[in-house]
Amino acid sequence: MWLAGHWPICHSHLVFGQGSIYMPRIRRVAIVLFPDALALDVAGPAEVFAAANQLSARGPAYEVKFVSPSGRPVRTASGMAVQTQPLESIDRDSLDTIVVSGGLNMAKTAANPRLIDWLRSASASARRICGVCTGAFVLAAAGLLDGRRATTHWASAAEFRALFPRVRLDIEPIYTRDGRIWTSAGVTAGIDLALALVQEDCGKRVAVDTARGLVVFVQRPGGQSQYSSLLRMQAHNAARAEELKLDGVESWLAEHLDADLSIERLAERYRMSVRTFARRFVRRAGMSPAKVVEAMRVEAAKRQLEETKHGIKRIAADCGFGDEERMRRAFRRQLAVSPRDYRQRFASR
Repeated sequence: MWLAGHWPICHSHLVFGQGSIYMPRIRRVAIVLFPDALALDVAGPAEVFAAANQLSARGPAYEVKFVSPSGRPVRTASGMAVQTQPLESIDRDSLDTIVVSGGLNMAKTAANPRLIDWLRSASASARRICGVCTGAFVLAAAGLLDGRRATTHWASAAEFRALFPRVRLDIEPIYTRDGRIWTSAGVTAGIDLALALVQEDCGKRVAVDTARGLVVFVQRPGGQSQYSSLLRMQAHNAARAEELKLDGVESWLAEHLDADLSIERLAERYRMSVRTFARRFVRRAGMSPAKVVEAMRVEAAKRQLEETKHGIKRIAADCGFGDEERMRRAFRRQLAVSPRDYRQRFASR
């Protein structure tokens, strides 16, 4: 058969070495998708497995099948169609790994009884079950995440927690493993998860070479906290803005990051007591003024690191950190990387 990227897999491939002949182990992987699935949730892991097949010294390690409840071509959220086969056509006893993609309107998808029943049955014999991005909704609906630690896309966290309170959701990691259950963060994190599976199966050398071939990190630094702090704050306060008296605070903070943004100064500017300002700000932003200011300063510093050649010292001053060490500590807290590591990774060339 042919896998993503048009790389072949040969079931009769023999490997010779040190006077012995052995058959390489073929791990059968079912990638589950459905209408409005995210194409990259499907293609990302598939390409990782295909690349690993080419790099494994013992021959192809994976056979990938694309399956869906309908068994017909599935139209993804981007409009790309993927040929699939029915869930029931897969020999569940031969499955090594199940990968459930994420997509749009996952609460509806997670309520599909045919999909949930198949996943419960197939997961009984599979060695690993994975949810990419919002694919965690399907795993949780099947009861596979009850009492377990899991992650999903940060933007879906509130909905996920409301639907599945038994799951110990952690939205910071790029991917999470709890026993044989793996879940990943948003979209491209499915590649990170698949690389971790390859490392477990084929060793670090194959995983590193696979990552190099795909021009990605074999172990990406940082976590989902690398998304925009300003967007996060605005999303949180959208439903509450009418009941508070801090309209425009986000924009004002963004324009005055090098100023004294202590809570005393902010309370004075908005003509409130420190206690009242702090209470209203937390209701609006979901976090304390100090945490928001730090996150916004990190966001501004990220842009300078990406787009300019300014030195770290100057950027620290421009963004209100005061000195390099304070900025370094803030980057470690927010992104789990240093400013220099961040620039090396993201700077425009």
